[in-house]
Amino acid sequence: MAGEIFKLEASVTGRPIPSLVWTKEGKELEDTGKLEIKTSDFHTTLINKDSLRRDGGAFTLTASNPGGFAKFTFNVKVLDRPGPPDSLTVTDITAEKCVLNWLHPAHDGGAKIEYFIIQRRETSRLAWTNVATDLQANRFKVTKLLKGNEYIFRVMAVNKYGVGEPVESVPVICTNPYVPSDPPSQPEVTTITKDSMVVCWERPEHDGGSRINTYIIERRDKTGLRWVKCNKRTVTDLRYKVSGLTLGHEYEFRIFAENNAGLSQPSPSSPFYKAVDTIFQPGPPGNPRVLDSTKSSITLAWNKPVYDGGSEITGYIVETCLPEEDEWTIQTPRKGWTATSFTITNLKENQDYKINICATNCEGVGEPAAVPGTPKAEDRLLPPEIELGAELRKVVCIRACSTLRLFVPIKGRPAPEVKWSREHGGSLDRANIEITPSFTTLQIDNVDRFDGGKYMLTIENPSGSKTAFVNVRVLDTPGAPQNLIIKEVTKDSVSLVWDAPLIDGGSRVRNYIVEKRESTRKAYSTVCASCHKSSWKIGELEEGKLYSFRILAENEFGIGLPVETLEPIKVSEKPLPPGKVSLLEITSTTVTLTWEKPDHDGGSRITGYIVEMQGKGSDKWTQVMVVKSNEAHVTGLTQGEEYNFRISATNEKGVSDPRPLSVPVVAKDLTISPTFKLLFSTFSVLAGDDLKIDIPYAPVPTIHWLKDGHEITEAARIEIHNTNFTACLICKEAIRVDGGQYTILVKNVGGEKSVNINVKVLDRPGPPEGPISIYGVTNEKCSISWKPPLQDGGSDVSHYIVERRETSRLVWTVVESKVQTLNLKITKLLPGNEYIFRVIPVNKYGVGEPLESDPMIARNPFVAPSPPTEVEVSTITKDSMVVTWERPSNDGGNPIQGYVVEKRDKDGVRWTRCNKRNVSELRFRVTGLLENHSYEFRVSAENAAGVGTPSKATIYYKALDPIFKPGPPNNPKVLDTSRSTVTLTWGKPIYDGGCEIQAYIVEACNGASDEWFMCTPPTGITETTFTAKKLLEKHEYQFRVCAINKVGVGEHADVPGKILLEEKLEPPDLELDADMRKMINIRAACTLRLFVPVRGRPAPEIKWGKAEGEIKETAQIDNTGNYASLVIENVDRFDSGKYTLTAENASGVKSVFISVRVLDSPSPPTNFMVKEITKNSVTLTWEPPLLDGGSKIKHYIVEKRESTRKVYSPITTLASLLQGEEYQFRVVAVNDKGKSDPRQLAHSVVAKDLTIEPSVRPKASTYSVQVGYDLKIEVPIAGHPKPTITWTKDGTALKQTTRVNVTDSAHHTTLTIKDATREDGGMYSINVANSLGSKDATVEVITLDKPGRMPSTSSESELRTMQDSVM
Repeated sequence: MAGEIFKLEASVTGRPIPSLVWTKEGKELEDTGKLEIKTSDFHTTLINKDSLRRDGGAFTLTASNPGGFAKFTFNVKVLDRPGPPDSLTVTDITAEKCVLNWLHPAHDGGAKIEYFIIQRRETSRLAWTNVATDLQANRFKVTKLLKGNEYIFRVMAVNKYGVGEPVESVPVICTNPYVPSDPPSQPEVTTITKDSMVVCWERPEHDGGSRINTYIIERRDKTGLRWVKCNKRTVTDLRYKVSGLTLGHEYEFRIFAENNAGLSQPSPSSPFYKAVDTIFQPGPPGNPRVLDSTKSSITLAWNKPVYDGGSEITGYIVETCLPEEDEWTIQTPRKGWTATSFTITNLKENQDYKINICATNCEGVGEPAAVPGTPKAEDRLLPPEIELGAELRKVVCIRACSTLRLFVPIKGRPAPEVKWSREHGGSLDRANIEITPSFTTLQIDNVDRFDGGKYMLTIENPSGSKTAFVNVRVLDTPGAPQNLIIKEVTKDSVSLVWDAPLIDGGSRVRNYIVEKRESTRKAYSTVCASCHKSSWKIGELEEGKLYSFRILAENEFGIGLPVETLEPIKVSEKPLPPGKVSLLEITSTTVTLTWEKPDHDGGSRITGYIVEMQGKGSDKWTQVMVVKSNEAHVTGLTQGEEYNFRISATNEKGVSDPRPLSVPVVAKDLTISPTFKLLFSTFSVLAGDDLKIDIPYAPVPTIHWLKDGHEITEAARIEIHNTNFTACLICKEAIRVDGGQYTILVKNVGGEKSVNINVKVLDRPGPPEGPISIYGVTNEKCSISWKPPLQDGGSDVSHYIVERRETSRLVWTVVESKVQTLNLKITKLLPGNEYIFRVIPVNKYGVGEPLESDPMIARNPFVAPSPPTEVEVSTITKDSMVVTWERPSNDGGNPIQGYVVEKRDKDGVRWTRCNKRNVSELRFRVTGLLENHSYEFRVSAENAAGVGTPSKATIYYKALDPIFKPGPPNNPKVLDTSRSTVTLTWGKPIYDGGCEIQAYIVEACNGASDEWFMCTPPTGITETTFTAKKLLEKHEYQFRVCAINKVGVGEHADVPGKILLEEKLEPPDLELDADMRKMINIRAACTLRLFVPVRGRPAPEIKWGKAEGEIKETAQIDNTGNYASLVIENVDRFDSGKYTLTAENASGVKSVFISVRVLDSPSPPTNFMVKEITKNSVTLTWEPPLLDGGSKIKHYIVEKRESTRKVYSPITTLASLLQGEEYQFRVVAVNDKGKSDPRQLAHSVVAKDLTIEPSVRPKASTYSVQVGYDLKIEVPIAGHPKPTITWTKDGTALKQTTRVNVTDSAHHTTLTIKDATREDGGMYSINVANSLGSKDATVEVITLDKPGRMPSTSSESELRTMQDSVM
């Protein structure tokens, strides 16, 4: 520590005894009164007394002897207050503030620099005043200084050992680095009207060191004494329109300039100007032109003058003059002519005329405008023209039965011949056509759909011909569909196909209507009223009948004309092929065939059958015969040959497809084993009816009938009838036992064959297959099951009838009349009774025989459960309690289905059931209790046998809400801290103890004393935030929070950790919302409001600024510790730009910018200057406005004013100036919001050709170039008219090549030498000459190259001379 003694000791070894030396910073230390050094043979001690900060550092001990040396360094840090900060500077000095900057001290006293203290004093005083304490940064802005006072500032660093030494600044005088500007120039007044004038001025010669912020314009009436301010808003342009003047009054004006230092002196006053509208004679009419001419007349037209002189145009004067004369004759009436066209009459044929047109107003006759050329009075031949109106160029739509009128203006000289026609040669018999020289009309009354189409108009005269057409659409019902075709005819349908109508009636065909008519009827019936395609299949027709069909198209105007089939259509088709073809008999020369009729005859009668035959190896079928029956006997076959046969059916519609015999036939006599021709293998018969079994076979065999392996013989009910082709068995009055499987056995010499035949006797079913199974028996129900009957009576069993009876009774009772399954659950039995059940099958033939069960007794295989145990009551409230219990020890042999909970009021007698629904859990919440009433509870278990014995009743419990102390508050935490305060917040306790939280108590404990004290009032606080105040700085505290309800103080919740009280530093932060991050668009004259939340500690200093400008004085700025706001009312284009907001505190600086676009008219164009002047034109240039008003510049308006006039007029070309006339020019920018203020040319312009004497000014007189490199010499020239330029070299004209060439531009002449050689060196002359004279200039080109080879005959003196020259 500073002021204390520090001792450095060291022991050394070595032989011989080493010498010891103490050094610091390279200097040997000596023994002094403050620094004591004690040294023995092998030990040394350094003692420093009254230690200071500068006594710290690196102390080096060096031990040396002849054997070598050794070093050891002691680093000593003296803990003291810090030294003075370094490099204190004062910058950005104004009349009220300045900025201090410094560096950390070179000596920090062995501890971290915690903060800085800044003080100030006026040089006229000795007392220091604190400016800032606890400052963490190395920069500080000092404000609230007094203008003109001289100040000294000092800064001290502070560490944990105290305040260090100060560093002082040089004296600083608080003055602004600028002064008010010079006054503007004397203002000029232009554009004078009855209530406004435009005042213009020039900038001050000196702005006082600060940018001009605005100008103040003042006016004074000639009849008044006081100056009145004209502008309320900031004016940065050099012109201002003063409005609100009084007609006839005279005014003078003066201007002030204002910068950061204040207002300048006023400018000299302008002369007095009277507020009246200025009126001049009008300008020339625009675009005079000849419209027409005849042998004796000329027709003219023109536009109104661009400039009316400030007064309304009252009329026009038209004058004529012969080309060779100067005497003008007025042709318009004396009273004037107000129209912008006029026909001059009584002229000589083929005579040329000069024609002028003048406009007049109240000031008189204006400048004339000449009609170009010398128009001649002659007839004009005009080629024919047709002027179709806009409606005729489109499709002309007209409703049917209306009148069509086409009116077409025509032109042509002589009058053209007119001809109307229709496309494709359509007739115009119904049209009424009218023709005149100027128009033609075509009119058709009562139009219909056939009047639609293209009407062509052709006009012709000797100058040519012209044709135009008009499309007419008559809105009518459509015409008839086209090309109706029968696509397909079947036995019950006809398919039609057609095309759309040629005439759709001017509207799209929506759908078609399809109709049919039988030949025996006269009226059509609708088949489809909404067909959306051009085809339709008409079905459900009666086969063999004749039908007619027709189609009608429909559009939005109705149903059109029909198209019909030409003749009736018969609904039929060719027949289907014959049925199965069979070989009946075959011999060596004949074949007998049979076949079945076709399944369908096609709607027409079968007229015959065609039999065809095909020999083996041949592809050709030969027609054998045509027969009308279903059998054919074919003869003439060759024995042993193989043949194929096929049969076709015919009707009036044609021949069917053939049906072939399935196998080829060989013509020979055959021995055939018997075969059966069974159509089906099962025969069914109703019980009581006769059973007949017919079996076809071939050829004739012997027949045996068998059943169950026994041959059947004829009996009383059984008859057997066999023929050559069939075997027949008849069983009379069949019964159920006659059903089963029959076998027929046939034999002949070719072999034997048997076939099984199933016989079903259709009867009521037999009994179900037993026995009936009984299961699931209880005292009230049981279940039974059975199997289907073995004999179902030839039909599936549709359902079963189940009946029951008690064994003590004889009557059967129906349990279920329609049972679809093979089992049934039977309920509602009487406990203990004995029952028998029977099942009866039913099919479609009736009720079958029953099957009975064995007797059964209705009784349970289980008993009711025992009572539940350990019934308890918990969670008691004023209207509910929760009852819990354990399962019964015995469930009675059946699962527990639920529990019954009952309650009884202490004041009542009866037990009341609590649960309406089944309770399967071991707990139940009983609700609906009465507050302060006592209840007891019991529980019963229930299974399939019923409800068991209830449990023992519980003790009585009173229905009351329990109340406890509240739980701890939720999530207590620190919101903020300062030197002496802590702000806490917490949530409500999760458990409030059963009643409302009344208050909270906050307690604190100082770490130095460990005693808790109450921060809140004894009654507590109701909010969940609290700020504890008057705490000790730099002390650590602990906090806890308790909740209070009507029971008392609840459990406390500790705030985590210990809180050290110190100023919390937070860098500044600015929160821009999403809208402010984008471009803010606002209309002119509205109010701009910018609101930005601010955070930071200490509260940051907030400053608004504007890039490329200053914020206007009328802006309202409101800055607090929490937000910053900027309000600018009545914004204009100058308020556009980037606004910067800077927040600064000791922890840092934060800046944001907000882009604002004011939608206004633009500012004036900039850099308006003259580019070129001739005797009748001037070329002007300018740059876009600095402010476009938030909208793209659409165009510019250029205006001129002659020096003899006071009013500007718009101009379209700058090439119509009068030579020698003096002009003023100005330009105006235009955007979507309007016009800018005009930018006036600084000086007037005289229209004359510019003449400048020639001049040539080389940039250097000598140019050097190394051989092989390029050289470019650019020489500026001037002169008007453009001078001629001549280059010479060494007195002779320069010869230009591809390597050496000269190029000239408007202001330069350039010599280019590529790949320079030694010969390119020399003197180059440039001569420039025009009509005013000539000028010359000379440049020297030196080529740098290696020296040439030395001559071998040179003497020593010559050699020395050459060496000297080279040197």
